[in-house]
Amino acid sequence: MSKRSIIHMLNPMKHNSPFDINMALDAGYDVLIPYSHVELSEVAGLTQDAIFSRGPSGVKKTGMFIGGRDIGLAMDMLDSAKKSMVPPFEISVFADPSGAFTTAAALVACVERELKSKFQQELKGAKAVVFGGTGPVGIATAVIAALQGAETAIVDHFSIDTALEFAAEAKKRYGVDLRGTTAASDADKARLLSDADIVFCAAKAGVQVLNASVLRDATKLKVAGDVNAVSPLGIEGVKLMDFGAPLAHATNSPDAVGIGALAIGDVKYKLQQALLRETLESEKPVYLDFRNAFEGARKLV
Repeated sequence: MSKRSIIHMLNPMKHNSPFDINMALDAGYDVLIPYSHVELSEVAGLTQDAIFSRGPSGVKKTGMFIGGRDIGLAMDMLDSAKKSMVPPFEISVFADPSGAFTTAAALVACVERELKSKFQQELKGAKAVVFGGTGPVGIATAVIAALQGAETAIVDHFSIDTALEFAAEAKKRYGVDLRGTTAASDADKARLLSDADIVFCAAKAGVQVLNASVLRDATKLKVAGDVNAVSPLGIEGVKLMDFGAPLAHATNSPDAVGIGALAIGDVKYKLQQALLRETLESEKPVYLDFRNAFEGARKLV
């Protein structure tokens, strides 16, 4: 009898994301098994239960997805799962906590495309500011941009100590240098925008981060991307489907362009589907994180 494809969906939180469950089913998996409140110490045992129960042929139709909201914990879980494999009993594992890896990858890839095509500039050496930089999407965005050589600042709305802690963690885990800062007022935001080449807006849904007044203080801005699809949008004047449209209100950066949440979301959706299919269809086991997601996003844009 032909074995059905199964994906085990591990989550340290109370609920698995319905978004991820829908995506895995649409990617071609027959059976989805969600696990909640999973602790790091439990990943090895769950992984080995999954690999030893199906035989060498069955593991090719078995995958594992790691969710949650903490990207550091997700990476640790991915590493634990990988170390628990016993070839030829080995399955593919994909980490995408809160969709942060695929969303961040899509955001950076879209901004990179516009930066290259309209300004003939690479991410390397560009000055980047990530608003909402201590959230899952924000820190993943910052790490991806920094790995490409961008001089990247992460912004926490309330606390510089929080921003500095996340920057130190990113340095320890990924070897990147991030500048941690805070911006509670429009004056703080304007200061950060004054010499920024690119802006990533990854703040909470329904929160406008950059208004018209702040945008007018940007003098070197080239590309701004916003992942907030809930009104009010994160960047005033950027429409949901904008992809390289003139950035309204950035009057002192007249060539600047904006990218909206649904344009980025379209790339993110296709990317997550492609990576889930890769875990199902790859002849050899794959272990996918934000780096693989960025490679895939670049191809899509």
